[in-house]
Amino acid sequence: MARVAMNADRRLTFEGFSLDLTNERLVCDGEVVALTPKAFAVLRRLVEGGGKLVTKAELLRAGWVDAHVSDGVIKLSILEIRRALGDDSSAPRFIETVPRRGYRLIAPRSRTPRTVVREDPAREPVGRAGLLAELDVRLERARRGERQLVFLTGEAGIGKTTVLEAFMARVAAEPDVMIAHGACLEHYGGAEAYLPVLEALGRLLREPGSDRTIRLLERYAPTWVVQLPWVERGDGRETLRRDLLGVTKERMLREMAEALEVLTAETPLVLVLEDLHWSDNSTLDLLRMLGRRAEPARLLVLGSYRPVDVIIAGHPLRAVTQELRVRRQGEELALAFLREADVATYLARRFGEHAFLPELAATVHRRTDGNPLFMVGGGRRARHPRRALRGAGRVATGQAAREVRRRGPREPPSADREWGRRHQAPRR
Repeated sequence: MARVAMNADRRLTFEGFSLDLTNERLVCDGEVVALTPKAFAVLRRLVEGGGKLVTKAELLRAGWVDAHVSDGVIKLSILEIRRALGDDSSAPRFIETVPRRGYRLIAPRSRTPRTVVREDPAREPVGRAGLLAELDVRLERARRGERQLVFLTGEAGIGKTTVLEAFMARVAAEPDVMIAHGACLEHYGGAEAYLPVLEALGRLLREPGSDRTIRLLERYAPTWVVQLPWVERGDGRETLRRDLLGVTKERMLREMAEALEVLTAETPLVLVLEDLHWSDNSTLDLLRMLGRRAEPARLLVLGSYRPVDVIIAGHPLRAVTQELRVRRQGEELALAFLREADVATYLARRFGEHAFLPELAATVHRRTDGNPLFMVGGGRRARHPRRALRGAGRVATGQAAREVRRRGPREPPSADREWGRRHQAPRR
């Protein structure tokens, strides 16, 4: 989530204790409880297991991935953890020993409240509270194992990326939700297969504590690991690459579908794929397969695209989304243009202490049609906005409105200019 500026308190909580994943600390009642890095890694793996058996081999990979050690180091770490938690092996409250196999956490685990501290609270998108609430509902369904495919649609500049970034910022505050974010690129030749998915996986696997995800992909989706050379570890990589030469697209689809189901068996995943109107056909095939499979998955796929571009280009995305909707395997949420009240809210945020009269918001709304990109651009181009809008604590509305009408939002550059041309085409 490279474009979201935020600080999230990432914690896993159980019976009065919290694992601070950002700073790798064990905390109890606000006090830090001393743990060595190896013991912290073992405890984190047990907590992430959610009460399921964690084998000795899995614990060794969690704390000693690049070292050759015996099972004795696990016993020492478990002893250290029990001392820190005040646990008794003869009558355990936190960690249960499974003879000759491993350990499991028996204390109930809870989620910490969602807390997001933004650098600028005024950047919360105006007029999108209802849409963000809809996405929250889809995430809760995904938590229950009901896979969700949701497509945000709207014209250029309508705010699809802004909504996705705001939603990802909310989700990032949850310690037990993974986020993978990729985007399609406009191309003039052959597009790389699965480009946005590979980008999303790359970002996910660069996150701290991604060893489990890497091991899972190596086991269930080796053809995808080969596409990410920097992920490859250990011996036999070249042998694997040779063995996978000539694999079919169908195998890659099946591998990723199964890998995502295993990956999300315990932890929800939000997979964000932007600008699907530029997507390659392989990515569309993967979306179709993810929608068709009936197996449970704590998976929320969020895509975005411009319907006008899809129709004009005759892109196959239109057929895919229609098929998913007909089969009730996916849905679309269309972004509407902002209302006049939303424009007024934006102006109040943009110009701080000034009190705005209705005429200015009405003028801006009329000139921009409620398009957020045009609205923001018009506000930035206003000449000396604070001087123009100053007036005894209230706006000199007539002067400000004339300034907006005179200078107004101009035609945006590049892609947005092209959108404006296409948008007006039916009127000719």
